[in-house]
Amino acid sequence: MGFGHGHGHGHGHHTDPQHTVWWSFAVLMATALVQAVVVVFSGSVALLADTVHNFADALTAVPLGIAFWLSRRAASVRFPYGYGRAEDLAGVAVVALMAFSAVFAGYEAVSRLIEPRAVTAVPAVAVAAVVGFLGNEFVAQWRIRAGRRIGSAALVADGLHARTDGYTSLAVLAAALGSWLGWWWVDPVVGLAVAVMIGVVLVDAGKQVFGRLLDAADPVVVASASEVAGETPGVLAVEDVRMRWSGHGQLAELTVVVARETSLVEAHRIAHDVEHRLRHSVHRLQRAHVHAHPAGHG
Repeated sequence: MGFGHGHGHGHGHHTDPQHTVWWSFAVLMATALVQAVVVVFSGSVALLADTVHNFADALTAVPLGIAFWLSRRAASVRFPYGYGRAEDLAGVAVVALMAFSAVFAGYEAVSRLIEPRAVTAVPAVAVAAVVGFLGNEFVAQWRIRAGRRIGSAALVADGLHARTDGYTSLAVLAAALGSWLGWWWVDPVVGLAVAVMIGVVLVDAGKQVFGRLLDAADPVVVASASEVAGETPGVLAVEDVRMRWSGHGQLAELTVVVARETSLVEAHRIAHDVEHRLRHSVHRLQRAHVHAHPAGHG
């Protein structure tokens, strides 16, 4: 017997992901523009790397904003599971932009090491570095909090991206100090360090995003769901528990074993009870399909 209990999650939240994305876009774009002006008349490659990364981080708002807009659309016959996967695809775009900024920053830094050039307007470079840190840390906290609240791997990855950019902005202060002391090599070395730091975060963000695309599930959450289902009155055993993310919501499928003499009506009630318990105990569970299987039936 199969009983599909698709049900939206009843626990609302007060986080509008689109609001978060577009406001953070505005903050990061303003930060990057301030830094870009300083780059033009200072020639700092470390600040250039940081600025490019800020622009890339701001531009990730575009695919994320589109994805969150799509996720609001209702499911259809053609897309029966809705458009949650658009958010995971947006995460791929975020990772791609991070990869581009890392490669570009590394290339510019190596070029400057090969062809040294003095950095001018050192105080302005230092101020731009502080502006970069403050702008990115503000956006990072906003995105990470919102992403964790709604269960969005793409938004959390974007927040970690912004946080790393904030730390790299502080590294630009070291480049400014080196230039002030007349150590020309400090600026390109810091630029190269920025590229490496971006790469480190890129690996972590990539694991999260591609894990979602490949339907990776948390074994602890799967075990917890199995335990909750198994404790439901009338359930003799739980089999084939499967879970996956779609956007920032989880979907579950599982089989529960009931007594062979259980009536169709009673089996339906048990399956519905399992689904109800799961929705109230599993984080961000949007739907659960519960299949009732009679004991001893091959």
